[in-house]
Amino acid sequence: MTKCVVVLLSGRGSNFQSLLNASLEGSLGGEISLVVSNRPGAGGLAIAHDAGIETALIDHQRYPTRETFDQDLAGVVDSAQPDLVVLAGFMRILTVDFVERFSRRLMNIHPSLLPLYPGLHTHQRALDNGDTHAGATVHYVTGELDGGPPVLQARVPIHAGDDADTLAARVLEEEHRIYPTAVNWHLTGRLTWHAGDLLRDGGPVPPSGELWEDPS
Repeated sequence: MTKCVVVLLSGRGSNFQSLLNASLEGSLGGEISLVVSNRPGAGGLAIAHDAGIETALIDHQRYPTRETFDQDLAGVVDSAQPDLVVLAGFMRILTVDFVERFSRRLMNIHPSLLPLYPGLHTHQRALDNGDTHAGATVHYVTGELDGGPPVLQARVPIHAGDDADTLAARVLEEEHRIYPTAVNWHLTGRLTWHAGDLLRDGGPVPPSGELWEDPS
């Protein structure tokens, strides 16, 4: 049976596009069956529509509380019976109830080398700290902000003269490479859990995640 992925997004959908490309090429390990946005006019909704993928808009501004929004969001996501829920630029902090409902099948990508720089403004923080490298981390989502078990990281050197925008652009290129790979690992059963520890192919995943190596 084909594995099912639900994508949650808020913006232009560039990471969703990379996942969609992998799916169309047969390298994702499953198919994207539903794309949900909390923002009207999100570019990712147009990408999904053009690809013939079902979409849903759940405008968070119409909800009095975060809990009521997440309840409706969870119901829509559950209707697709997903094997994996992927956050692709979804700019909402999810409630503990939502995260627990999809525990170990909820994945996110964060633009830093976690555990460094959870939260926002990651690229500027790396520059301000004088770091030699930045990067991105795919991780499972838990109740701790950007604190779930890392799966895969890509490192990007910081060049003299970089600003937050130039660094972000190079990191984003790596995000588009590693996210489909991590999703494939989940959907094809290469990621498993034993006694609370995350394993890949039966061996422990390093605390900061596997380090991406370009297969080419």
